Amino acid sequence: MRWIRVAGAPLAALSLYACATANGPAPRSPTAPFPPPTVESTRPPPGGLSFASLPGWSAEDHAGALRAFVAGCGVSGDPDLRAVCARARALGPADEPTARGFLEANFRAERVGEQGLLTAYFAPRYEAREFRQPPYTAAVRGRPADLVTLDQGQFDPGLAGLKVSGRMIDGGLAPYPDRSEIEAGQPEWVLAWMKPEELFFLQIQGSGVLDLPDGRRLRAVFSASNGRPFVPIARILRDRGVLSDADTSGDAILAWLADHRGAEADEVMRRNPRYVFFRLEPDDGREPVGAAGVALIPGRALAVDPTQHPMGGLYWIDAEAPALSGSFPVYRRLAMALDTGGAIKGAARADLYAGSGPDAGREAGRVRHILTLYRLTPTPQPTP
Repeated sequence: MRWIRVAGAPLAALSLYACATANGPAPRSPTAPFPPPTVESTRPPPGGLSFASLPGWSAEDHAGALRAFVAGCGVSGDPDLRAVCARARALGPADEPTARGFLEANFRAERVGEQGLLTAYFAPRYEAREFRQPPYTAAVRGRPADLVTLDQGQFDPGLAGLKVSGRMIDGGLAPYPDRSEIEAGQPEWVLAWMKPEELFFLQIQGSGVLDLPDGRRLRAVFSASNGRPFVPIARILRDRGVLSDADTSGDAILAWLADHRGAEADEVMRRNPRYVFFRLEPDDGREPVGAAGVALIPGRALAVDPTQHPMGGLYWIDAEAPALSGSFPVYRRLAMALDTGGAIKGAARADLYAGSGPDAGREAGRVRHILTLYRLTPTPQPTP
């Protein structure tokens, strides 16, 4: 859950996990800018914007977007959205004109706040060992027995999904130790050993696959965090003049940490107090499951702030003006709120799931775009 996510913050948040299978649509390639929207006669629904006014709407893969909506809309608690979900599923496979017509007839678009930020994350794959051996010196830790996680929704329904972590001391819940203190202590439960900088990135992404020398593949799944805030280390490296502002991609940061493995890299990583614990499962080859409880859809799933956006919500993202070199120029598409992230805070803030593997990682690490976010809400339907 962002990374599974609450799994973690995005790769691009440093610089600052969805089914790529037959069960889900492949993400629309953003290798070139979308053409400008054409002038259309679509009339705005009451209280909303016209779809023609959404930058890139005419170039969207509406059929792919509708398939993604059908795959994830069942998690919504909104009765109106669930009704649209049922109609979409009853529609069955839809061609492009049918899908576009369905979306425009059933939703209205509303802008969310002011301009914000789009980043991205992915499900990484790293080598690991069963026993400690350099350079595999960082323990992948299981959830400690003394870690307590409470859902604040148990006390206030308005805070559902917001969690606080700590440990019981003298009958009260106290903050859990930060990264430095955890790493200074002996691991209570070691699942595997990794290179320190790769474990750091795994914690940021919140989930990933571990390759063992005997050929086994295990999925490291988010189990819990220490509840501390996420602090991006890109800013630290930038302020020290180590990396330029345009070169704080995930790849660049990972490379620097590997080149300075040891005390220097450890000191930088410990500036981020957030720590993630895992559990291991057999790798089934599927994409990870987000905070909403469904598989994340590459290019169509967003990690959002749960205090601002409900799980299962549908959004139009319009992101441009990338800050990092080598980035795709624009991201314009429909996507669903299916995950959360420790660094994803605010209304116009989103983290796009790019998929799994190295290619997705390279893309995710370069996403830091100015975001204009639009919420698609169900249009009232006439009574029979």
